[in-house]
Amino acid sequence: MKVPHITCLLLCAVFSLAQMFAIDDSVKKDLAEMAGEWTLVSGSASGHPMPEPLVKGMKRICQGDEITTRMNGNLYFKAKITIDPSKAPKTIDYQMIEGFNKGEKQLGIYELSGGTFKSSFGAPGAERPTDFTTKPGDGRTLIVWKRVRAEAGK
Repeated sequence: MKVPHITCLLLCAVFSLAQMFAIDDSVKKDLAEMAGEWTLVSGSASGHPMPEPLVKGMKRICQGDEITTRMNGNLYFKAKITIDPSKAPKTIDYQMIEGFNKGEKQLGIYELSGGTFKSSFGAPGAERPTDFTTKPGDGRTLIVWKRVRAEAGK
């Protein structure tokens, strides 16, 4: 039995819509997992570890599709984020709206695992990293954050 052409088109449309909703759900899920306050655990830039005082002073808050990073209480940067959890590795883009790279875009990758968020970014205008490494002179950053647990009763 032959399937009429219109039926094939409808089936393709339904499949495409289902795929879009699945992607949208995974975006919402990962954004929800990113929400809240985080402290920096470790980081490296261009293959060099970030100094301990810098690591200890960094905090980040993710709310919806915006991220605000502070260093010792002062604004470091604020960015609008776009993620695609369907890619391997998952991709994340920062459109800088405040701070040192205001107006620029940075392409990155990320992993979420329990209370840990790991990301790697290229410098503004550079290509997206494909792995979670940095090497001297590559202009990339590798950052690991831990979620701040809310105190009981708050």
